[in-house]
Amino acid sequence: MNKRLFAIGDIHGCFDALKELVENKIQLQKDDKLILLGDYIDRGDKSKEVVEFIIELQGKGFDVIPLIGNHESMLLDVYENEKNISRWILNGGDLTLKSFEISSLKDIESKYMKFFKDLIYYYSFEDYLFVHAGFNDNVLNPFIDYYSMLWKCKESYTNQLLENRTVIHGHKPTMVTKYEERVPSGLHVINIDTGCIYKDKKGFGRLTAYECYTRRRLIV
Repeated sequence: MNKRLFAIGDIHGCFDALKELVENKIQLQKDDKLILLGDYIDRGDKSKEVVEFIIELQGKGFDVIPLIGNHESMLLDVYENEKNISRWILNGGDLTLKSFEISSLKDIESKYMKFFKDLIYYYSFEDYLFVHAGFNDNVLNPFIDYYSMLWKCKESYTNQLLENRTVIHGHKPTMVTKYEERVPSGLHVINIDTGCIYKDKKGFGRLTAYECYTRRRLIV
């Protein structure tokens, strides 16, 4: 059994906050499990450093499981077909290109593309489901609707495959105060995206980790 079970919400190139959270607040150990909920890139100015940090943690033997977010999905769409680039650029992809010091994704190092291509859509562990956004509640098998996992959030689920699980997700920035209120309430859907990139918006601008077993909230 893992000693502790953590999830971290959307990072968006906020490398300094991620490093502070993992190394000083969490003080991650090899017998911990850490699930990252996607959106490592775009909007912030240190996307490359974030990705390198995650790769390094995995390389050192830490149990880190990175999920795919809609921003990584947009990057992969552009990599497959550059005609998709305008939507990605509108969502902060220009800052990712700048961070990697490239003008085209065709020039990105293979180790980074491998990282993006290996990302998984959700992670099931014990009574928890980790996902970037959410699940489609209206289909028999919600685990095959990848679009919903990237783009659609819900505050509760009735699907029998979901209703008795605790869903930990990000994608939709929530105020720190709302997150703090929701966790102790015993609800089964917890949004931990506290909008770390939106430092100019009151109530946002923080990066959050959630420890599932103790419901401990760690915020920088």
